Amino acid sequence: MARLFLKNGIQHVIAGLKRMQPASQEAKEQIRKTTQYLEKNKKRIHYRGDRIGGYQIGSGGIESANKFICHVRLKRSGAWWLKENSNKMLALRCAMVNNTFDQIFSRLVTKEKANRSLTNG
Repeated sequence: MARLFLKNGIQHVIAGLKRMQPASQEAKEQIRKTTQYLEKNKKRIHYRGDRIGGYQIGSGGIESANKFICHVRLKRSGAWWLKENSNKMLALRCAMVNNTFDQIFSRLVTKEKANRSLTNG
């Protein structure tokens, strides 16, 4: 991980992976997959700049948000959900947390009014 913070960190990591002598076919395949992933995504991986900019580079924030948005509401004791309803509830929870609920609700009202005028017109 420390190598990813260097100026050309991805290249250092890829070079290090290519120099490895895997002890098994499984390890060899894992090294191949990791190298391939890093090669494909090296333009998106800029940990050093992200860290300097104060951005998170780990998944902890996403995992925490998932717990806050999903688990607190959907995994209450005794609660059960149909898949369709749980997806709708998650969309509402995300909109509330992202402060976009009013915009989404307004669009829904506009769409509903348009549907009524087509049906009644």
